[in-house]
Amino acid sequence: MPRSLARPSLAEILVRQGILAKHVVEDVLRRVKGVSAVLGKALLDEGHLTEDQLAQALAAQYDLPYDPLTDFRVDPRYFESISVKLMQRFPFVPISEDVGVLTIAVAEPQNLLGLDELELLIGKPLRRVVSTRTAIVTALERSEGSSHALRELEAEYRSILVKEDDRGEESAALDQAGEDQSPTVKLLDSILLSAMQRRASDIHIEAADGSTKVKLRVDGILVPAMEPLDIRLHAPLVSRLKVMSELDIAERRIPQDGSFRMRLDRKTVDFRVSILPSVFGESVVIRILDRDSIASGVAALKLERLGFNPEDLKRFRRAITRPHGMVLVTGPTGSGKTTTLYAAISEMNTREDKLITIEDPVEYQLSGVVQIPVNEKKGLTFARGLRSILRHDPDKIMVGEIRDAETAQIAIQSALTGHLVLTTVHANNVFDVIGRFASMGIDAYNFLAALNCVLAQRLVRILCPSCRTQVKALQTLIEESGLDYDQYKETLFYEGKGCPQCHGTGYRGRKCITEFLDLTDEIKEMILAERPISEIRYRAVTDGMITLRQSALKKVLSGETSLREINRVTFSEEG
Repeated sequence: MPRSLARPSLAEILVRQGILAKHVVEDVLRRVKGVSAVLGKALLDEGHLTEDQLAQALAAQYDLPYDPLTDFRVDPRYFESISVKLMQRFPFVPISEDVGVLTIAVAEPQNLLGLDELELLIGKPLRRVVSTRTAIVTALERSEGSSHALRELEAEYRSILVKEDDRGEESAALDQAGEDQSPTVKLLDSILLSAMQRRASDIHIEAADGSTKVKLRVDGILVPAMEPLDIRLHAPLVSRLKVMSELDIAERRIPQDGSFRMRLDRKTVDFRVSILPSVFGESVVIRILDRDSIASGVAALKLERLGFNPEDLKRFRRAITRPHGMVLVTGPTGSGKTTTLYAAISEMNTREDKLITIEDPVEYQLSGVVQIPVNEKKGLTFARGLRSILRHDPDKIMVGEIRDAETAQIAIQSALTGHLVLTTVHANNVFDVIGRFASMGIDAYNFLAALNCVLAQRLVRILCPSCRTQVKALQTLIEESGLDYDQYKETLFYEGKGCPQCHGTGYRGRKCITEFLDLTDEIKEMILAERPISEIRYRAVTDGMITLRQSALKKVLSGETSLREINRVTFSEEG
Protein backbone atom coordinates (compact mmCIF):
# COMPACT_ATOMS: atom_id res chain seq x y z
CA MET A 1 0.00 0.00 0.00
CA PRO A 2 2.06 3.00 -1.15
CA ARG A 3 1.73 5.84 1.33
CA SER A 4 3.10 9.33 0.89
CA LEU A 5 4.40 11.03 4.03
CA ALA A 6 4.43 14.56 2.57
CA ARG A 7 0.73 15.25 2.56
CA PRO A 8 -1.32 18.28 3.63
CA SER A 9 -2.87 18.24 7.10
CA LEU A 10 -6.62 17.85 7.62
CA ALA A 11 -6.77 21.46 8.83
CA GLU A 12 -5.19 22.70 5.58
CA ILE A 13 -7.61 20.63 3.46
CA LEU A 14 -10.68 21.95 5.33
CA VAL A 15 -9.57 25.57 4.93
CA ARG A 16 -8.39 25.14 1.32
CA GLN A 17 -11.71 23.53 0.26
CA GLY A 18 -13.63 26.37 1.95
CA ILE A 19 -15.48 23.95 4.25
CA LEU A 20 -14.45 25.83 7.41
CA ALA A 21 -12.97 29.23 8.21
CA LYS A 22 -9.31 29.22 9.28
CA HIS A 23 -10.01 30.73 12.71
CA VAL A 24 -12.58 27.96 13.51
CA VAL A 25 -10.08 25.19 12.69
CA GLU A 26 -7.27 26.93 14.61
CA ASP A 27 -9.53 27.47 17.61
CA VAL A 28 -10.46 23.74 17.78
CA LEU A 29 -6.82 22.74 17.15
CA ARG A 30 -5.78 24.87 20.10
CA ARG A 31 -8.37 23.14 22.28
CA VAL A 32 -7.12 19.67 21.29
CA LYS A 33 -3.57 20.87 22.06
CA GLY A 34 -2.42 20.69 18.44
CA VAL A 35 -3.06 16.91 18.13
CA SER A 36 -4.28 16.78 14.52
CA ALA A 37 -5.22 13.10 14.83
CA VAL A 38 -8.26 14.01 16.96
CA LEU A 39 -9.13 17.22 15.07
CA GLY A 40 -11.75 15.51 12.84
CA LYS A 41 -13.60 13.95 15.79
CA ALA A 42 -13.56 17.24 17.74
CA LEU A 43 -14.98 19.18 14.75
CA LEU A 44 -17.64 16.50 14.29
CA ASP A 45 -18.63 16.48 17.99
CA GLU A 46 -18.93 20.28 18.08
CA GLY A 47 -21.15 20.31 14.99
CA HIS A 48 -18.74 22.22 12.70
CA LEU A 49 -18.63 19.32 10.22
CA THR A 50 -20.96 16.60 8.96
CA GLU A 51 -19.71 13.03 8.71
CA ASP A 52 -19.81 13.27 4.90
CA GLN A 53 -17.69 16.44 4.86
CA LEU A 54 -15.11 14.86 7.16
CA ALA A 55 -14.93 11.68 5.05
CA GLN A 56 -14.52 13.70 1.83
CA ALA A 57 -11.79 15.85 3.42
CA LEU A 58 -9.93 12.72 4.62
CA ALA A 59 -10.24 11.24 1.11
CA ALA A 60 -8.70 14.41 -0.34
CA GLN A 61 -5.94 14.42 2.31
CA TYR A 62 -4.90 10.83 1.56
CA ASP A 63 -5.59 11.12 -2.19
CA LEU A 64 -8.15 8.32 -2.06
CA PRO A 65 -11.60 7.92 -3.69
CA TYR A 66 -14.73 8.69 -1.61
CA ASP A 67 -17.73 6.32 -1.73
CA PRO A 68 -21.01 7.19 0.09
CA LEU A 69 -22.00 3.45 -0.05
CA THR A 70 -25.61 4.36 -0.97
CA ASP A 71 -27.77 1.19 -0.80
CA PHE A 72 -24.55 -0.88 -0.78
CA ARG A 73 -24.76 -4.54 0.26
CA VAL A 74 -21.75 -6.71 1.04
CA ASP A 75 -21.32 -9.62 -1.38
CA PRO A 76 -22.18 -12.75 0.71
CA ARG A 77 -19.00 -14.57 -0.49
CA TYR A 78 -16.84 -12.20 1.59
CA PHE A 79 -18.53 -13.42 4.78
CA GLU A 80 -17.05 -16.87 4.14
CA SER A 81 -13.45 -15.64 4.34
CA ILE A 82 -13.70 -12.50 6.54
CA SER A 83 -15.25 -12.43 10.00
CA VAL A 84 -18.21 -10.07 10.53
CA LYS A 85 -16.79 -9.39 13.99
CA LEU A 86 -13.63 -8.04 12.36
CA MET A 87 -15.66 -5.86 9.96
CA GLN A 88 -17.63 -4.41 12.89
CA ARG A 89 -14.58 -3.88 15.09
CA PHE A 90 -12.58 -1.86 12.59
CA PRO A 91 -15.16 -0.98 10.97
CA PHE A 92 -14.82 -1.65 7.24
CA VAL A 93 -16.68 -3.32 4.38
CA PRO A 94 -15.12 -5.27 1.49
CA ILE A 95 -16.23 -3.76 -1.85
CA SER A 96 -14.49 -5.69 -4.63
CA GLU A 97 -11.44 -7.80 -5.44
CA ASP A 98 -9.18 -7.36 -8.44
CA VAL A 99 -6.07 -9.46 -9.18
CA GLY A 100 -5.70 -10.48 -5.53
CA VAL A 101 -6.05 -6.89 -4.21
CA LEU A 102 -9.11 -6.32 -1.98
CA THR A 103 -10.79 -2.89 -2.07
CA ILE A 104 -12.30 -1.92 1.28
CA ALA A 105 -14.21 1.14 2.52
CA VAL A 106 -12.83 2.61 5.77
CA ALA A 107 -13.78 5.62 7.89
CA GLU A 108 -10.26 6.24 9.25
CA PRO A 109 -7.65 6.10 6.46
CA GLN A 110 -5.21 7.70 8.93
CA ASN A 111 -5.22 4.58 11.14
CA LEU A 112 -2.15 3.06 9.47
CA LEU A 113 -1.38 0.58 12.26
CA GLY A 114 -4.92 -0.78 12.09
CA LEU A 115 -4.69 -1.11 8.31
CA ASP A 116 -1.40 -3.02 8.60
CA GLU A 117 -3.03 -5.39 11.12
CA LEU A 118 -6.01 -5.81 8.79
CA GLU A 119 -3.71 -6.71 5.87
CA LEU A 120 -2.05 -9.39 8.00
CA LEU A 121 -5.38 -10.82 9.24
CA ILE A 122 -7.00 -10.90 5.78
CA GLY A 123 -3.79 -12.04 4.10
CA LYS A 124 -4.21 -9.82 1.04
CA PRO A 125 -2.98 -6.40 -0.04
CA LEU A 126 -5.68 -3.77 0.55
CA ARG A 127 -6.80 -0.83 -1.53
CA ARG A 128 -8.71 1.85 0.43
CA VAL A 129 -11.69 4.02 -0.35
CA VAL A 130 -13.08 6.41 2.26
CA SER A 131 -16.65 6.45 3.57
CA THR A 132 -18.41 7.53 6.78
CA ARG A 133 -18.57 5.28 9.85
CA THR A 134 -22.39 5.46 9.74
CA ALA A 135 -22.48 4.38 6.07
CA ILE A 136 -20.17 1.42 6.80
CA VAL A 137 -22.15 0.26 9.85
CA THR A 138 -25.44 0.70 7.91
CA ALA A 139 -24.05 -1.32 4.98
CA LEU A 140 -23.18 -4.12 7.43
CA GLU A 141 -26.67 -3.97 8.99
CA ARG A 142 -28.23 -3.98 5.53
CA SER A 143 -26.23 -7.10 4.68
CA GLU A 144 -27.39 -8.93 7.80
CA GLY A 145 -29.85 -10.92 5.69
CA SER A 146 -26.88 -13.09 4.70
CA SER A 147 -26.87 -16.25 6.79
CA HIS A 148 -23.12 -15.97 7.47
CA ALA A 149 -23.46 -12.49 8.94
CA LEU A 150 -26.39 -13.61 11.06
CA ARG A 151 -24.60 -16.68 12.31
CA GLU A 152 -21.74 -14.58 13.63
CA LEU A 153 -23.96 -11.81 14.93
CA GLU A 154 -26.03 -14.29 16.92
CA ALA A 155 -22.95 -15.95 18.32
CA GLU A 156 -21.84 -12.48 19.44
CA TYR A 157 -24.73 -11.80 21.83
CA ARG A 158 -27.29 -13.88 23.68
CA SER A 159 -30.85 -12.76 24.15
CA ILE A 160 -32.31 -13.70 27.53
CA LEU A 161 -36.05 -14.04 28.03
CA VAL A 162 -36.96 -12.22 31.24
CA LYS A 163 -39.94 -13.01 33.47
CA GLU A 164 -41.33 -11.00 36.39
CA ASP A 165 -42.17 -12.82 39.61
CA ASP A 166 -45.21 -11.96 41.78
CA ARG A 167 -43.29 -9.11 43.45
CA GLY A 168 -42.47 -7.61 40.05
CA GLU A 169 -38.78 -8.53 40.25
CA GLU A 170 -37.07 -9.66 37.07
CA SER A 171 -35.52 -13.10 36.69
CA ALA A 172 -34.16 -14.95 33.68
CA ALA A 173 -36.74 -17.43 32.38
CA LEU A 174 -35.55 -21.00 31.89
CA ASP A 175 -35.86 -21.65 28.19
CA GLN A 176 -36.38 -25.19 26.94
CA ALA A 177 -33.11 -27.10 26.86
CA GLY A 178 -31.31 -27.03 23.55
CA GLU A 179 -33.67 -24.41 22.14
CA ASP A 180 -30.89 -21.78 22.26
CA GLN A 181 -29.29 -23.47 19.29
CA SER A 182 -32.48 -23.67 17.21
CA PRO A 183 -32.35 -21.77 13.87
CA THR A 184 -35.84 -20.35 14.56
CA VAL A 185 -34.69 -18.82 17.87
CA LYS A 186 -31.67 -17.29 16.15
CA LEU A 187 -33.73 -15.94 13.26
CA LEU A 188 -36.27 -14.34 15.60
CA ASP A 189 -33.50 -12.83 17.75
CA SER A 190 -31.86 -11.33 14.66
CA ILE A 191 -35.21 -9.85 13.51
CA LEU A 192 -35.71 -8.27 16.95
CA LEU A 193 -32.15 -6.90 17.06
CA SER A 194 -32.36 -5.52 13.52
CA ALA A 195 -35.66 -3.76 14.38
CA MET A 196 -34.07 -2.15 17.44
CA GLN A 197 -31.05 -0.94 15.45
CA ARG A 198 -33.34 0.67 12.88
CA ARG A 199 -35.48 2.45 15.56
CA ALA A 200 -38.60 0.51 14.54
CA SER A 201 -41.78 0.82 16.62
CA ASP A 202 -43.43 -2.39 15.33
CA ILE A 203 -42.48 -5.62 13.56
CA HIS A 204 -45.00 -7.19 11.15
CA ILE A 205 -44.65 -10.88 10.25
CA GLU A 206 -47.14 -11.79 7.52
CA ALA A 207 -47.77 -15.08 5.73
CA ALA A 208 -48.22 -14.66 1.98
CA ASP A 209 -48.69 -17.22 -0.79
CA GLY A 210 -45.42 -19.17 -0.69
CA SER A 211 -43.38 -16.78 1.50
CA THR A 212 -43.25 -14.99 4.85
CA LYS A 213 -42.78 -11.22 4.77
CA VAL A 214 -41.11 -9.35 7.61
CA LYS A 215 -41.67 -5.59 7.71
CA LEU A 216 -40.71 -2.84 10.16
CA ARG A 217 -42.57 0.36 10.95
CA VAL A 218 -39.97 3.12 11.08
CA ASP A 219 -41.16 6.72 11.59
CA GLY A 220 -44.74 5.56 10.95
CA ILE A 221 -44.02 3.96 7.54
CA LEU A 222 -43.71 0.22 6.77
CA VAL A 223 -40.41 -0.89 5.20
CA PRO A 224 -39.25 -4.44 4.35
CA ALA A 225 -36.87 -5.77 7.03
CA MET A 226 -35.29 -8.43 4.80
CA GLU A 227 -35.89 -10.52 1.71
CA PRO A 228 -39.07 -12.69 1.99
CA LEU A 229 -38.46 -15.86 4.02
CA ASP A 230 -39.46 -19.39 3.06
CA ILE A 231 -43.08 -20.09 4.08
CA ARG A 232 -41.87 -23.19 5.97
CA LEU A 233 -40.27 -20.86 8.54
CA HIS A 234 -43.59 -19.18 9.31
CA ALA A 235 -45.17 -21.77 11.62
CA PRO A 236 -42.00 -22.27 13.74
CA LEU A 237 -41.53 -18.47 14.05
CA VAL A 238 -45.11 -17.96 15.25
CA SER A 239 -44.86 -20.95 17.60
CA ARG A 240 -41.67 -19.56 19.14
CA LEU A 241 -43.38 -16.19 19.68
CA LYS A 242 -46.35 -17.95 21.31
CA VAL A 243 -44.04 -19.85 23.68
CA MET A 244 -42.30 -16.61 24.65
CA SER A 245 -45.61 -14.77 25.14
CA GLU A 246 -47.19 -17.73 27.03
CA LEU A 247 -49.98 -18.14 24.47
CA ASP A 248 -51.73 -21.30 23.27
CA ILE A 249 -49.57 -22.95 20.58
CA ALA A 250 -52.37 -25.30 19.46
CA GLU A 251 -54.89 -22.48 18.87
CA ARG A 252 -54.62 -21.06 15.36
CA ARG A 253 -58.18 -19.96 14.57
CA ILE A 254 -58.79 -17.10 17.00
CA PRO A 255 -56.85 -13.87 17.73
CA GLN A 256 -54.42 -13.98 20.68
CA ASP A 257 -52.59 -11.20 22.54
CA GLY A 258 -49.60 -11.51 24.84
CA SER A 259 -46.28 -9.96 25.77
CA PHE A 260 -42.74 -10.88 26.71
CA ARG A 261 -39.67 -9.12 27.96
CA MET A 262 -36.09 -9.73 26.82
CA ARG A 263 -32.67 -8.61 27.82
CA LEU A 264 -31.34 -7.79 24.37
CA ASP A 265 -28.02 -6.22 23.58
CA ARG A 266 -27.45 -5.25 27.25
CA LYS A 267 -30.85 -3.62 27.85
CA THR A 268 -34.33 -4.80 28.85
CA VAL A 269 -36.99 -4.39 26.18
CA ASP A 270 -40.74 -5.07 26.37
CA PHE A 271 -42.49 -6.62 23.36
CA ARG A 272 -46.29 -6.82 22.93
CA VAL A 273 -47.52 -9.51 20.58
CA SER A 274 -50.83 -9.63 18.72
CA ILE A 275 -51.66 -12.65 16.54
CA LEU A 276 -54.50 -12.83 14.00
CA PRO A 277 -55.49 -15.79 11.81
CA SER A 278 -55.26 -14.94 8.08
CA VAL A 279 -55.77 -16.87 4.80
CA PHE A 280 -52.18 -18.16 4.45
CA GLY A 281 -51.32 -18.48 8.16
CA GLU A 282 -51.23 -16.39 11.29
CA SER A 283 -50.29 -12.73 10.98
CA VAL A 284 -48.20 -11.25 13.82
CA VAL A 285 -47.53 -7.68 14.94
CA ILE A 286 -44.92 -7.07 17.65
CA ARG A 287 -44.90 -3.64 19.33
CA ILE A 288 -41.47 -2.67 20.70
CA LEU A 289 -41.18 -0.70 23.94
CA ASP A 290 -37.53 0.05 24.65
CA ARG A 291 -37.61 1.12 28.29
CA ASP A 292 -34.03 2.46 28.37
CA SER A 293 -34.35 4.73 25.33
CA ILE A 294 -37.82 5.82 26.51
CA ALA A 295 -36.44 6.67 29.96
CA SER A 296 -33.60 8.73 28.49
CA GLY A 297 -36.05 10.31 26.04
CA VAL A 298 -38.48 11.26 28.79
CA ALA A 299 -35.68 12.78 30.87
CA ALA A 300 -35.05 15.20 28.01
CA LEU A 301 -38.73 15.53 27.06
CA LYS A 302 -39.71 19.15 26.65
CA LEU A 303 -42.71 20.53 24.75
CA GLU A 304 -40.55 22.67 22.42
CA ARG A 305 -38.73 19.54 21.20
CA LEU A 306 -41.96 17.98 19.92
CA GLY A 307 -42.34 20.42 17.01
CA PHE A 308 -45.16 22.72 18.19
CA ASN A 309 -45.45 26.02 16.36
CA PRO A 310 -44.61 28.90 18.77
CA GLU A 311 -48.21 30.24 19.02
CA ASP A 312 -49.72 26.84 19.93
CA LEU A 313 -46.87 26.12 22.34
CA LYS A 314 -47.58 29.37 24.23
CA ARG A 315 -51.34 28.63 24.36
CA PHE A 316 -50.87 24.99 25.42
CA ARG A 317 -48.43 25.99 28.18
CA ARG A 318 -50.97 28.52 29.44
CA ALA A 319 -53.67 25.80 29.47
CA ILE A 320 -51.62 23.29 31.49
CA THR A 321 -50.75 25.86 34.16
CA ARG A 322 -54.40 26.59 34.97
CA PRO A 323 -55.45 25.31 38.42
CA HIS A 324 -58.37 23.18 37.20
CA GLY A 325 -60.30 22.10 34.12
CA MET A 326 -59.79 19.56 31.35
CA VAL A 327 -57.05 19.58 28.70
CA LEU A 328 -57.92 17.23 25.81
CA VAL A 329 -55.37 15.95 23.30
CA THR A 330 -56.87 14.27 20.25
CA GLY A 331 -55.73 12.47 17.12
CA PRO A 332 -55.67 8.98 15.58
CA THR A 333 -53.71 6.05 17.02
CA GLY A 334 -49.96 6.65 16.87
CA SER A 335 -50.17 10.43 16.52
CA GLY A 336 -47.99 11.12 19.58
CA LYS A 337 -50.80 12.08 22.02
CA THR A 338 -49.27 10.22 24.99
CA THR A 339 -45.83 11.72 24.34
CA THR A 340 -47.33 15.22 24.38
CA LEU A 341 -49.07 14.53 27.71
CA TYR A 342 -45.83 13.17 29.18
CA ALA A 343 -43.94 16.26 28.04
CA ALA A 344 -46.67 18.39 29.68
CA ILE A 345 -46.42 16.38 32.91
CA SER A 346 -42.59 16.66 32.88
CA GLU A 347 -42.98 20.45 32.76
CA MET A 348 -45.73 20.55 35.43
CA ASN A 349 -43.94 18.09 37.72
CA THR A 350 -43.17 20.37 40.66
CA ARG A 351 -42.77 19.29 44.25
CA GLU A 352 -45.79 21.32 45.37
CA ASP A 353 -48.29 19.27 43.33
CA LYS A 354 -49.39 15.66 43.56
CA LEU A 355 -49.59 14.10 40.07
CA ILE A 356 -51.36 10.77 39.49
CA THR A 357 -51.78 9.02 36.15
CA ILE A 358 -53.90 6.05 35.10
CA GLU A 359 -52.76 4.44 31.86
CA ASP A 360 -53.19 1.35 29.72
CA PRO A 361 -50.32 0.43 29.84
CA VAL A 362 -47.78 2.64 31.65
CA GLU A 363 -45.38 3.25 28.77
CA TYR A 364 -42.88 5.68 30.31
CA GLN A 365 -41.94 5.80 33.97
CA LEU A 366 -41.72 9.29 35.47
CA SER A 367 -40.05 10.08 38.78
CA GLY A 368 -42.19 11.88 41.33
CA VAL A 369 -45.46 10.80 39.65
CA VAL A 370 -47.80 8.05 40.93
CA GLN A 371 -48.60 5.89 37.88
CA ILE A 372 -51.37 3.28 37.89
CA PRO A 373 -51.64 0.62 35.15
CA VAL A 374 -55.16 -0.42 34.06
CA ASN A 375 -55.79 -4.12 34.66
CA GLU A 376 -59.09 -5.17 33.06
CA LYS A 377 -58.70 -8.84 34.12
CA LYS A 378 -58.57 -7.85 37.78
CA GLY A 379 -61.37 -5.30 37.35
CA LEU A 380 -59.19 -2.15 37.48
CA THR A 381 -60.76 -0.13 34.66
CA PHE A 382 -60.14 3.54 33.86
CA ALA A 383 -63.41 4.49 35.59
CA ARG A 384 -62.75 2.46 38.76
CA GLY A 385 -59.13 3.62 38.99
CA LEU A 386 -60.15 7.25 38.48
CA ARG A 387 -62.66 7.03 41.35
CA SER A 388 -59.93 5.77 43.68
CA ILE A 389 -57.44 8.39 42.48
CA LEU A 390 -59.77 11.16 43.67
CA ARG A 391 -59.47 9.83 47.25
CA HIS A 392 -55.68 10.31 47.03
CA ASP A 393 -55.87 14.11 47.05
CA PRO A 394 -54.31 14.73 43.63
CA ASP A 395 -53.73 18.20 42.15
CA LYS A 396 -53.28 17.01 38.58
CA ILE A 397 -54.53 13.82 36.98
CA MET A 398 -53.69 12.21 33.66
CA VAL A 399 -56.17 9.71 32.22
CA GLY A 400 -54.55 7.70 29.41
CA GLU A 401 -57.68 7.62 27.25
CA ILE A 402 -61.41 8.27 27.53
CA ARG A 403 -63.13 5.26 25.93
CA ASP A 404 -66.54 5.18 27.56
CA ALA A 405 -69.22 7.41 29.07
CA GLU A 406 -68.46 6.38 32.67
CA THR A 407 -64.78 7.45 32.44
CA ALA A 408 -65.78 10.65 30.64
CA GLN A 409 -68.34 11.47 33.37
CA ILE A 410 -65.85 11.02 36.24
CA ALA A 411 -63.11 12.94 34.38
CA ILE A 412 -65.50 15.87 33.82
CA GLN A 413 -66.59 15.81 37.48
CA SER A 414 -62.91 15.82 38.56
CA ALA A 415 -62.20 18.83 36.32
CA LEU A 416 -65.22 20.67 37.74
CA THR A 417 -64.22 19.98 41.36
CA GLY A 418 -60.85 21.71 41.27
CA HIS A 419 -58.48 19.22 39.57
CA LEU A 420 -56.54 19.71 36.35
CA VAL A 421 -57.29 16.67 34.17
CA LEU A 422 -55.15 15.84 31.12
CA THR A 423 -56.54 13.18 28.84
CA THR A 424 -56.76 11.90 25.26
CA VAL A 425 -59.63 10.87 23.02
CA HIS A 426 -59.68 9.43 19.50
CA ALA A 427 -61.02 12.06 17.09
CA ASN A 428 -59.76 13.54 13.83
CA ASN A 429 -59.76 17.23 14.70
CA VAL A 430 -60.69 19.61 17.50
CA PHE A 431 -64.35 19.88 16.44
CA ASP A 432 -64.91 16.11 16.11
CA VAL A 433 -64.24 15.86 19.86
CA ILE A 434 -67.54 17.61 20.64
CA GLY A 435 -69.44 15.06 18.54
CA ARG A 436 -67.47 12.21 20.11
CA PHE A 437 -68.57 13.17 23.64
CA ALA A 438 -72.13 13.82 22.47
CA SER A 439 -72.24 10.27 21.02
CA MET A 440 -71.27 8.93 24.48
CA GLY A 441 -74.36 10.66 25.87
CA ILE A 442 -72.42 13.30 27.84
CA ASP A 443 -74.27 16.45 28.87
CA ALA A 444 -72.82 19.27 26.72
CA TYR A 445 -73.17 21.96 29.40
CA ASN A 446 -71.03 20.16 32.03
CA PHE A 447 -68.54 19.02 29.42
CA LEU A 448 -68.00 22.56 28.09
CA ALA A 449 -67.83 24.00 31.61
CA ALA A 450 -64.99 21.62 32.41
CA LEU A 451 -63.10 21.91 29.09
CA ASN A 452 -60.20 24.39 28.91
CA CYS A 453 -58.87 23.53 25.47
CA VAL A 454 -58.54 20.87 22.78
CA LEU A 455 -55.25 20.10 21.03
CA ALA A 456 -55.42 18.01 17.85
CA GLN A 457 -52.16 16.62 16.51
CA ARG A 458 -50.51 14.43 13.85
CA LEU A 459 -46.93 13.33 13.29
CA VAL A 460 -45.04 14.24 10.12
CA ARG A 461 -41.68 12.78 9.17
CA ILE A 462 -38.78 15.23 9.24
CA LEU A 463 -36.36 15.33 6.30
CA CYS A 464 -32.98 13.69 6.90
CA PRO A 465 -30.46 16.50 7.58
CA SER A 466 -27.71 14.56 5.76
CA CYS A 467 -29.44 14.31 2.38
CA ARG A 468 -32.17 16.97 2.15
CA THR A 469 -31.90 19.03 -1.03
CA GLN A 470 -33.72 22.04 -2.47
CA VAL A 471 -36.08 21.37 -5.39
CA LYS A 472 -38.72 23.25 -7.36
CA ALA A 473 -42.03 21.45 -6.92
CA LEU A 474 -43.96 20.22 -9.95
CA GLN A 475 -47.15 22.06 -10.88
CA THR A 476 -49.27 18.93 -10.27
CA LEU A 477 -47.84 18.51 -6.74
CA ILE A 478 -48.42 22.18 -5.84
CA GLU A 479 -52.02 22.02 -7.11
CA GLU A 480 -52.65 18.67 -5.41
CA SER A 481 -51.48 20.33 -2.20
CA GLY A 482 -54.22 22.95 -2.57
CA LEU A 483 -51.74 25.78 -3.21
CA ASP A 484 -51.79 28.50 -5.85
CA TYR A 485 -49.23 27.49 -8.52
CA ASP A 486 -48.44 31.10 -9.56
CA GLN A 487 -47.67 32.03 -5.97
CA TYR A 488 -45.41 29.04 -5.26
CA LYS A 489 -43.85 28.18 -8.66
CA GLU A 490 -40.55 29.92 -7.77
CA THR A 491 -40.50 28.68 -4.16
CA LEU A 492 -37.73 26.21 -3.32
CA PHE A 493 -39.07 23.25 -1.37
CA TYR A 494 -36.99 20.51 0.24
CA GLU A 495 -36.94 16.76 -0.37
CA GLY A 496 -34.77 13.92 0.96
CA LYS A 497 -32.67 12.04 -1.59
CA GLY A 498 -32.06 9.04 0.68
CA CYS A 499 -28.71 8.15 2.27
CA PRO A 500 -27.21 5.53 4.63
CA GLN A 501 -28.16 7.59 7.71
CA CYS A 502 -31.89 7.41 6.88
CA HIS A 503 -31.77 3.92 5.29
CA GLY A 504 -32.60 5.45 1.90
CA THR A 505 -35.98 6.88 2.98
CA GLY A 506 -35.03 10.58 2.94
CA TYR A 507 -36.60 11.09 6.38
CA ARG A 508 -35.26 10.71 9.91
CA GLY A 509 -37.44 11.21 12.99
CA ARG A 510 -40.88 12.80 13.37
CA LYS A 511 -42.36 15.97 14.83
CA CYS A 512 -45.92 16.97 15.55
CA ILE A 513 -48.18 19.41 13.75
CA THR A 514 -50.91 20.87 15.92
CA GLU A 515 -54.30 22.58 15.91
CA PHE A 516 -55.18 24.29 19.19
CA LEU A 517 -58.70 25.36 20.12
CA ASP A 518 -59.01 27.59 23.17
CA LEU A 519 -62.53 27.23 24.60
CA THR A 520 -63.41 30.91 24.96
CA ASP A 521 -66.83 31.89 26.32
CA GLU A 522 -67.92 32.86 22.79
CA ILE A 523 -66.96 29.46 21.32
CA LYS A 524 -68.71 27.66 24.22
CA GLU A 525 -71.89 29.68 23.61
CA MET A 526 -71.81 28.85 19.88
CA ILE A 527 -71.44 25.12 20.63
CA LEU A 528 -74.29 25.20 23.20
CA ALA A 529 -76.47 27.06 20.69
CA GLU A 530 -75.67 24.20 18.24
CA ARG A 531 -74.29 26.50 15.56
CA PRO A 532 -72.92 24.71 12.45
CA ILE A 533 -69.34 23.40 12.84
CA SER A 534 -68.23 25.46 9.80
CA GLU A 535 -69.36 28.63 11.56
CA ILE A 536 -67.58 27.72 14.81
CA ARG A 537 -64.42 26.84 12.86
CA TYR A 538 -64.54 30.19 11.04
CA ARG A 539 -64.88 31.99 14.38
CA ALA A 540 -61.94 30.03 15.87
CA VAL A 541 -59.71 30.79 12.85
CA THR A 542 -60.54 34.52 13.05
CA ASP A 543 -59.62 34.31 16.76
CA GLY A 544 -56.16 33.10 15.66
CA MET A 545 -56.48 29.28 15.55
CA ILE A 546 -53.88 27.68 13.29
CA THR A 547 -55.33 24.61 11.54
CA LEU A 548 -53.47 21.31 11.14
CA ARG A 549 -52.96 22.02 7.45
CA GLN A 550 -51.53 25.50 8.08
CA SER A 551 -49.25 24.08 10.76
CA ALA A 552 -48.05 21.44 8.27
CA LEU A 553 -47.43 24.05 5.55
CA LYS A 554 -45.31 26.10 7.97
CA LYS A 555 -43.09 23.03 8.44
CA VAL A 556 -42.78 22.64 4.65
CA LEU A 557 -41.88 26.30 4.07
CA SER A 558 -39.27 26.19 6.86
CA GLY A 559 -37.65 23.20 5.12
CA GLU A 560 -38.39 20.65 7.88
CA THR A 561 -40.57 18.33 5.79
CA SER A 562 -41.87 17.86 2.22
CA LEU A 563 -45.17 18.55 0.45
CA ARG A 564 -45.61 14.83 -0.27
CA GLU A 565 -45.32 14.04 3.44
CA ILE A 566 -47.92 16.60 4.57
CA ASN A 567 -50.30 15.43 1.82
CA ARG A 568 -49.97 11.91 3.25
CA VAL A 569 -50.87 13.11 6.74
CA THR A 570 -53.41 15.94 6.22
CA PHE A 571 -56.01 16.93 3.60
CA SER A 572 -55.68 20.17 1.69
CA GLU A 573 -59.32 20.98 2.62
CA GLU A 574 -58.38 20.92 6.32
CA GLY A 575 -56.77 24.32 5.96
